[in-house]
Amino acid sequence: MANISKEPKEKPGDEKIKRQIALIEAALYVAGRPLDLKTLSRIIGSRSQRKARKLARMLKKEYENRNTSLEVLELEDQRFVLQLKTDYASRVRRLAVRPLLTDGPLRTLAYIAYKQPVSQKQVIAARGTHAYKHIRQLVEMGLVDREQRGRNKILRATEYFADYFGLSHNPTTMKRQLVRILNELASKEKGSSNGGSKKK
Repeated sequence: MANISKEPKEKPGDEKIKRQIALIEAALYVAGRPLDLKTLSRIIGSRSQRKARKLARMLKKEYENRNTSLEVLELEDQRFVLQLKTDYASRVRRLAVRPLLTDGPLRTLAYIAYKQPVSQKQVIAARGTHAYKHIRQLVEMGLVDREQRGRNKILRATEYFADYFGLSHNPTTMKRQLVRILNELASKEKGSSNGGSKKK
């Protein structure tokens, strides 16, 4: 009889936990960037960040068991992110980026991230006057910060930029990652242009 009476009490709890985990999953999916425990606890309707972390870790374990192209990662600063595994990201990244950024702004962004902190004047000198429009777009999107220093405007890539492209927040590590990505893009472009010339 004791076992029978326990069942109804456990079921609602299980359903509530499942729903809260699903809410965390939905929040991470919609945000498309790492979310902190304060945000996740608010999403599940709890004041406890410890509970949010526990549920997010349960979701992380679920994804590990699913063996799909997606994964949930817990970052060093206690934020969680839902993202593509590295093996898949390199193949499909361009599909996600192109609707938001064309090649011009994307190259200007890469230049800023690699050279940061860099003056706007230097970016324009390297990328041309069309980069004024790129910089404005990148600032509006939250990918670049612009700080006035005397007569100069200093540009830096934001943490959101790093999160969006799955890069490290550490500037040195980020630069290494950018070099690798830019080299991959350059080799792909070279390969496609060679392929195009063969067809002609």
